[in-house]
Amino acid sequence: MRLVEDLPYEIRTENHFWIPMSDGVRLSGRLWRPLAADHHPVPAVLEYIPYRKRDLTAVRDSMHHPYIAGHGYGCVRVDLRGTGDSEGVLTDEYLEREQQDAEEILAWLAERPWCDGNTAMMGLSWGGFSALQVAARRPESLRTIAISSFTDDRYADDFHYMGGCLLSDNLAEAGTTFAYGTCPPDPEVVGPEWRRMWLERLEANGPWVVEWLRHQRRDGYWRHASVGEDYSRVQCPVLASSGWADGYSNAVLRLMENLDTPVKGLVGPWSHRYPHMGVPGPAIGYLQEVVRWLDHWTKGEGSGVEKETGLWLWMQESVPPSTSYEERPGRWVYEPHWPSDRVEHRSLPLSENRIGVAEERRSTAPQSILSPLSVGQFAGKWASYSAPPDLPYDQREEDGGSLVYDTEPLEERVEILGPTRVELELSVTEPVAMVAARLCDVAPDGSATRVTYGLLNLTHRNGHQRPESLVPGETYRVEVTLNGVAQAFPPGHRIRLSLSTSYWPLAWPPPRPALMSVHPENSALVLPVRQQAPGEDPHEEVFELPEATPSITTTRTSPGEHEWSVHRNLADNRITLRIIKDGGVLHLEDVDLDVTRKAHETYEAVGDDFTSACGKTAWTMSFSRGDWHARTETYTALECTEEEFRVHATLDAYESGERIFSRQWTESLPRDHV
Repeated sequence: MRLVEDLPYEIRTENHFWIPMSDGVRLSGRLWRPLAADHHPVPAVLEYIPYRKRDLTAVRDSMHHPYIAGHGYGCVRVDLRGTGDSEGVLTDEYLEREQQDAEEILAWLAERPWCDGNTAMMGLSWGGFSALQVAARRPESLRTIAISSFTDDRYADDFHYMGGCLLSDNLAEAGTTFAYGTCPPDPEVVGPEWRRMWLERLEANGPWVVEWLRHQRRDGYWRHASVGEDYSRVQCPVLASSGWADGYSNAVLRLMENLDTPVKGLVGPWSHRYPHMGVPGPAIGYLQEVVRWLDHWTKGEGSGVEKETGLWLWMQESVPPSTSYEERPGRWVYEPHWPSDRVEHRSLPLSENRIGVAEERRSTAPQSILSPLSVGQFAGKWASYSAPPDLPYDQREEDGGSLVYDTEPLEERVEILGPTRVELELSVTEPVAMVAARLCDVAPDGSATRVTYGLLNLTHRNGHQRPESLVPGETYRVEVTLNGVAQAFPPGHRIRLSLSTSYWPLAWPPPRPALMSVHPENSALVLPVRQQAPGEDPHEEVFELPEATPSITTTRTSPGEHEWSVHRNLADNRITLRIIKDGGVLHLEDVDLDVTRKAHETYEAVGDDFTSACGKTAWTMSFSRGDWHARTETYTALECTEEEFRVHATLDAYESGERIFSRQWTESLPRDHV
């Protein structure tokens, strides 16, 4: 990354100011803006997230907000109410009050003397969600948004549920929100009120996973703030990006298909990061793209971006399986609209262990599988963060507990772009069952790299609103949609479809093991095969190299620990996935603050006892300066029986080593066809 200090505009920074809300709560903001804005007002760009601008996002913020400000914008970072240095409490994600606050912030910014009345929003993850949700509310001053790693469907395409299956990230992310939502504000910012504000947060907060488990089907809770309910609400232009290694790889394509407004989509090989920090690489000059986009849609400057709408997608080349990559070889391809005329949905029939065989050679005998709980141990995370290594490993071990279908070795190169579908005729032996479908690139040496995957809770075969129990032994026709991807398969390789009846711990297993029988004569793999456009240059440099401003100075005074390990105890047949993300102690020089952030996740199961599945997440967050020391410890465990989920959680807060708050939760929630 090229670090840039010589920017077109000299800027000033205002590290803290209060933004009053209509209910009396004050939100804490930080501002970077050109000095010239005193006499020549500029548009305001808002990033609005709960991840603590003063410390936990300070390094990242210092690299892109000064950069954008230095190109003629007032960049504002605001902590959501109840987080960082803002007043109030945060008790769940994407609440109506949160979106009302955003509208009030934008209106307040538009009236500042340094602002010309035009605003925009940008953000990654929660910030991307927020910007898209607020855009659908059409605030008067909002001209455009630039969003990364987001979704338009909070139920079916977020970390909660996938294909109606409960994701383990539902627990993992609940652990994250539990930890972040119970941290104290900084006394240097809010003054002596910091302790009262902290205690208010501690009293109001709890394990959000309980509420998420109360809604196991797609009801009004999830429809709220899901922009896909009515795409016509979004009228401003959208710059949308994500990565194939991210859990949020699908929404960019859906926005391109459904929004009736200018959209530019970027999907690279990246994990859950901004594209200018994209890993696996190559990262791109995303901040330059954002500036050009803002220049046109907020200032009316002729940067030409209105002619660059469409999709830029990284067509990935074949790679050996690995849990992490520094770079993914490939090339950028362009689609002016989506769905693309260059994509042909090619239906390949299934037969006994084969894909695409001739009709006269196809087997019609049913094939059955009852997958062990060990299938899924090498699945990686639902959303890769590239630290610790969290991409899927060689799939051959997973295939041992799956139904496997291969093409013949390819005679010519095949490129796919978009979501793959699997059409299945099947029967099962239990009223609640699931199927996991994986598409793999199999090299001549037999190694198998997972390209994409999809899940379906079979009780959701007719929709996520009203699950229907299965009749054991009855035959059903179902369709499993796999995450969209751009992938090339070279000659000599095989394309593999693998089907399993469990995928633990990425997804929670059904209440009981189910034998699934697939009828291949009425089943098929439907590949989105893309034909290369005339004149496409695989060596074309589409984007500039990434730029940013230098980050603030930090010192790691204590090393951290990172681990991703799978353990099998043959004495009791216990399988354990252990994840440690420990950043050690980081000293932020400019605010003289020591920050500790560490998380431990554990997922276990014993043998083929599906009720033994258990997930645990524990966080420690600590902040220290001089004689001020504040620490929170949060813990959440999710267990199950055949009839219910059981949540146990604890929260402990410490000031200068003395525990000042402690609370426990125990909840049981009935399983609803999950």
